[in-house]
Amino acid sequence: MTFEIHTHLDPGLWLQCNGGTTAQKRPALFLDRDGVLVEEINYLHTVADLRIIPAATSIVRAANERGIPVVIVTNQSGVGRGYYGWAEFAVVQAALADSFAQDGAHFDMILACAYHTDAEAPYDTPNHPWRKPQPGMLHAAAETLELDLPRSWIVGDSASDIGAGRNAGLAGGVHVATGHGRRDRDKALALATAEFDVRAEASIEGAEQILTLCTA
Repeated sequence: MTFEIHTHLDPGLWLQCNGGTTAQKRPALFLDRDGVLVEEINYLHTVADLRIIPAATSIVRAANERGIPVVIVTNQSGVGRGYYGWAEFAVVQAALADSFAQDGAHFDMILACAYHTDAEAPYDTPNHPWRKPQPGMLHAAAETLELDLPRSWIVGDSASDIGAGRNAGLAGGVHVATGHGRRDRDKALALATAEFDVRAEASIEGAEQILTLCTA
C-alpha cells in the first residue's frame, strides 16, 4: 500500500486516495477514526494498541457494496504536539486498512490534520481550515473524489466531528457514544438544524440506517 503525504505542499496535512471518480457525483460516508472505527486510547500511534470497534468493518463493507465512498477524516494533534510522527501514523493506518481488507472492506480516502493551537512549530496554527470542526478535509475529499456533499453523512464521537459535517453542508451526522461520545453528546445534538440532521447512536453499528439515505 502506498501512502501519499503532501509534505511538499503542507507538512501538517495527510491525504491518501485509494478511490476514483465516477461520471456522476456520489454521496459519501465520512468517518472519524479514533473512537468510531477504533477504540479511543488518546494519541494512538502503535499497532499494539489498535483495537477495532465491533461492527465497524461490517458498516464500511456495506457502504463499499452500495458504492458509497468511505472517507476517514481525523484530527491528529499528536503529530503536531510531537508525540509521534507521520511515519507512526502510516504504520497504524496500514494495519487498520489491512485488517478491514481481510473482511472485504476498504477506505476510499484518508485525510488527517496535525495542526492545533497548542502544537509545536510549524504545527501551531489555530483554527486551521482542515482541523475539525472546520470543513477543509471534507471539502478536499469532495474535490478529489467528486462527492455530493449535500447527500453525504458523517459519523463521529465528538461535537467537532458533527460540526465539520454541518459546516461542510452535509445532510447530517451520527453521533456515537463510543470514544469521547458520552462527553460530547449534548453539544453534538445541539448542532442539529432544519437542514442538518443529527442522530444519536450507541456505536457505529447504528449508522447502518444512513446508508439507505445516502443511496436514496
